[in-house]
This record gives sequence, structure tokens and C-alpha cells, in this order.
Amino acid sequence: MSTKDAPARTAKGLAGEPPRILVIQAPYYGEVVGGMLAGARGVLEGMGASLEVVDVSGAFELPAALRMALGAPDRWDGFLMLGCVVKGETDHYDFICQAVCQGAMTVSSEYGAPLGFGLLTVANLDQAIARSRDDQHNKGAEAAHAVLGQIALARRWHFSHWARR
Repeated sequence: MSTKDAPARTAKGLAGEPPRILVIQAPYYGEVVGGMLAGARGVLEGMGASLEVVDVSGAFELPAALRMALGAPDRWDGFLMLGCVVKGETDHYDFICQAVCQGAMTVSSEYGAPLGFGLLTVANLDQAIARSRDDQHNKGAEAAHAVLGQIALARRWHFSHWARR
């Protein structure tokens, strides 16, 4: 489904306490990631969530930061990853995108961590800007809806915290 065809989403109620969310962001493209964070904040704060935001150097570091957070003494109900990779002239783009996507899926699946995955993988900066604007196509907001849905499932199934550390 393309961004322009995506349905408008509204936040559904979430049983229990307001969630605590750790946002792990790679602000290499500051305007883009900032726009995605603003979209996510609007959704999450609208649900009463509290957010903690940490920065990593680049997209490649996102999965490792998620894994480190799972072992931290603090406890979050869910995690949100935000970043952007723009295709360049070399294969670097392909390697980074594959590694980040696989790493995030591996950590999230292995530990049962509710994750909203907001990594833009785009051909050019214009595409990234279009997906980080303050409108219904904001991918940060979409990732926020995703993590809220995962938290709702974890609560429904009484999955309190990570299966393994």
C-alpha cells in the first residue's frame, strides 16, 4: 500500500495505565525524523503516554539500541524506532536497510518487544519529507499506532515483559 492510499487512523482506547514508550531515533536527517517524532508524539501523547527519546548515530545503530534497552533496569511498555535512509550511488543503502530491518525484527520477535518501526527507506529526500509532514501520511504517526496495537496485544495476552534477556 502506498502512502497516499493509506487509511486514516485514529487512536483506539488502550486498557490499563498510560503506556511508557522509549523512542529510539537516528536524527541524521533532522527535519525528516523531527517531523516523524512530532507525528508520533501527537498520537502517543493523545493516549496519555509518556515518552523518553534517545538518539543514536545512525539507522544502523537502531536495533542494537533496542536490544540494550531491553536489558536496562527501566521498563517501557513499548518501543518506537525512527530514522531515514536515502538511497545514494552505492550499495551501502541496500546493506543498511536490510541490516536495520532484519535486526529490528529479530530483536522484537525474539523478546516479544512491542515495536513501532518508523524507518523510512526512500529514493530521495523529497519522498522522506512527504512522509514526515504534519498530515495523515506521517509515518511516525503510523509507527505510533503500530506500537499501541502491539502493547494492546501484550496486555490482552498478559505478556508482561520480555521472555528472555
